[in-house]
Amino acid sequence: MIKSNWDIDQELGLWYYLTGYPGTGGVLRQEPGDFEVVEKADHTYTNGPYLICSLKKINWDQHRAVKAIASGLGISHQRIGFAGTKDKRAVTTQYISIYKKTEDDISKLSIPDIALTSLGTMQHPIKLGELQGNMFKILIRDIADKSLFSSLENFQKSMSEGIPNYVGYQRFGVRRPVTHLIGLEILKGNFQEAVRVMIGKSGSRMDEHEQEGRACYMDTEDAAQCLHLLPPRLSLERSVLHHLVSNPGDYTGAVLQLPGTLRSMYVSAVQSWIFNTTLSMRMRDGLSLFEPETGDRLIWPDGRTDKTTDATVHAAKVQVKRGKCALALLLPGGTYVPGDGYDDENIQSILQEQGITSQMFEKMSSILGTTFAGSYRPMLMRTDLSCEVIDDHLLAKFSLPPGQYATTVLRELMKTDPEDMV
Repeated sequence: MIKSNWDIDQELGLWYYLTGYPGTGGVLRQEPGDFEVVEKADHTYTNGPYLICSLKKINWDQHRAVKAIASGLGISHQRIGFAGTKDKRAVTTQYISIYKKTEDDISKLSIPDIALTSLGTMQHPIKLGELQGNMFKILIRDIADKSLFSSLENFQKSMSEGIPNYVGYQRFGVRRPVTHLIGLEILKGNFQEAVRVMIGKSGSRMDEHEQEGRACYMDTEDAAQCLHLLPPRLSLERSVLHHLVSNPGDYTGAVLQLPGTLRSMYVSAVQSWIFNTTLSMRMRDGLSLFEPETGDRLIWPDGRTDKTTDATVHAAKVQVKRGKCALALLLPGGTYVPGDGYDDENIQSILQEQGITSQMFEKMSSILGTTFAGSYRPMLMRTDLSCEVIDDHLLAKFSLPPGQYATTVLRELMKTDPEDMV
């Protein structure tokens, strides 16, 4: 185990690398085509009002792409559904549903670097989580020390055994890691501060106009002045500012007019940050990710869950070793009931330190229209990683189930500056 020295890793709860091998280093996404993602799903087409399309996009933020498609079709973005959020600086292919639009409507749409292909119709929209997983093909460029290639076989073995199932950088942002910070303020009902963080907090590698616009809002909270300064490409931030110009002081309304998936993502990012931090605390204190202790939580492939006791811990160790179930953390939510295990106690201490209660998740569920129940997440992730050396570059191919992050695999492999991974 190696401790990460990157400040952002400490901030996001990504405190450690489990593998002791030196990282390959290198750079991701010099070109969008270096990072390819293909969503796996199995849709059954029937007569229905939801048009199912394959969406291929190049270097598009997910929410901005959905808004661009909705604008081109003359509909609300809320009529477009998707199963998962894909990377921005990448070539991604996924499925979306569009309510009450036809193949002919889609054929007339023309948006640079976005291709929509009509596949059929269904009775129901595509919802978050309705996918089988994602396949990745990723080129890591400019690896300086090619001697590190000799440890690839050992790393592939480690990947098959398991590494920490951290929630990856894209859930939070790297150059501006604010998603969970916005979520914390929303949970506490501080919508004005949530907007202030969303619009005003600075980041790295921002152009002059973005930097000036964000600084203006952080200093003055003057929506009209900031709207004049902020670049047009920041359409989500500008939509919040437009609302505040028309409805001064209505910060709750400003957040509520954002896409529902984005509002949900802010709060779920808090859960993700708590997961990462709790997992790192377990590693810091020398507890195993592979063998349960009394009070640990377990999850089975069919979704069944349990908690170990003194009487069951031996049997649980056998079950985990045989791959029948896995160690997991229970993320806090509206239905969260903490236990007395080591991880649950750490989660409780984090919640208390942040001033968060289960009632806050319940309240935001009703305000935002999304359920934030407590959910289980396995501590480990495994994948079928294959690597191919191409000159000074490394081509990595693997697949992951829903909810797991390619950047978590690559972070463990590269052990490099997170800003070189976005």
